[in-house]
Amino acid sequence: MKKILLIDGHPDETRLTSALMSAYSRGAEEAGYQVSQIVIRELAFEPNLKFGYQQRLELEPDLLAAIDAIKACDHMVWVHPVWWGGLPIFLKGFIDRTFLPSIMFDYNEAKLGGMGWDGYLEGKTARIIATMDTPKILYRLLYSAPSVNQLKKTTLEFCGVKPVKVTQFAPVKGSTQEKRESWINAAHVLGLKGA
Repeated sequence: MKKILLIDGHPDETRLTSALMSAYSRGAEEAGYQVSQIVIRELAFEPNLKFGYQQRLELEPDLLAAIDAIKACDHMVWVHPVWWGGLPIFLKGFIDRTFLPSIMFDYNEAKLGGMGWDGYLEGKTARIIATMDTPKILYRLLYSAPSVNQLKKTTLEFCGVKPVKVTQFAPVKGSTQEKRESWINAAHVLGLKGA
């Protein structure tokens, strides 16, 4: 049975992202997938990597459990808003504290002239579901989609997750209830497909 892990990266449970995540979860459960969740706003952890990579902070129990959940799943679904072109601070802090050397990847000096690495999440797939106010075409062409590059390319794919597919719902600002319902239905369909 395919194990799907949903990761909620919004600090407010009353937002559209929660409805999208619930719809995806409902669809995945209806299709018979095993579904679990990480709700970052409910975790107790220090989001600031205050010593950089010079000294590792002791991982809190919630982060240890999250790392185990990420390693145990087959497919991850990251649901988050895009703010100022990037990820919310607690989502970024979660990544900084969990996607660490020796946990999600390791450097491999034998590759790429000493600049290589080995990802430990090979065999896993992912989907990013993002909401934003910027129209998708402008986000991609004008700004080069920074949150996608950060989460998809320099985090998930760096650690071996492939493929990573992206679904963006935008613009949220000024959207009608009918449009939001269509996005929620689209998330439900993605859940049914386990995609």
